[in-house]
Amino acid sequence: MKIILASASPRRKSLMDVLGIKFEIIVSDCEEIINPNSCAKDIVMSLSQQKAQAVAKTLNEKCIVIGADTVVAYEDNILGKPKDISDAQNMLRLLSGKTHSVYTGFTIINTADNTTITDYEKTDVAFRNLSDKEIIDYVNTYDPLDKAGSYSIQGTASSFVEKLEGDYNNVVGLPIYKLSKYLYNSFNIKGAN
Repeated sequence: MKIILASASPRRKSLMDVLGIKFEIIVSDCEEIINPNSCAKDIVMSLSQQKAQAVAKTLNEKCIVIGADTVVAYEDNILGKPKDISDAQNMLRLLSGKTHSVYTGFTIINTADNTTITDYEKTDVAFRNLSDKEIIDYVNTYDPLDKAGSYSIQGTASSFVEKLEGDYNNVVGLPIYKLSKYLYNSFNIKGAN
């Protein structure tokens, strides 16, 4: 059965490649609807489901569709992708010297019978204290402008991380350990364990 990743993220594509399964990419063009009263885990699960469903509705064959969404949360602040350079700098100032949580929600849909599994992973990330110059220099690379929380853990910002508790790949954008267990155990996808 064909496997579809409903994401334009090159980071998610790289993580899916690690699983050793063949897949195609069809980017979801759904309008993301967020309940402002929801907590981070509910937001990412809802958005992953919206993305996977939007792609599943366009398919005329039996497929497994995987959608995902990632946000960074610190206290009551949900940090998605920054709006601009100033927003990115403000996010990094907020995270400097503190521990935040990265949530990735994922949804797997089997279009043959509409079996749907939605789950999430949470990883806690502690940043060291960042100087204003470090923040400005990093944001001026434009690397953080399309990343939740305004940073990419696998790039230059890896030097910001003092401590990490949980799944590293989750912070990159897809909790492949948990995802692979569902693909293998619930959908019998070989090469995903």
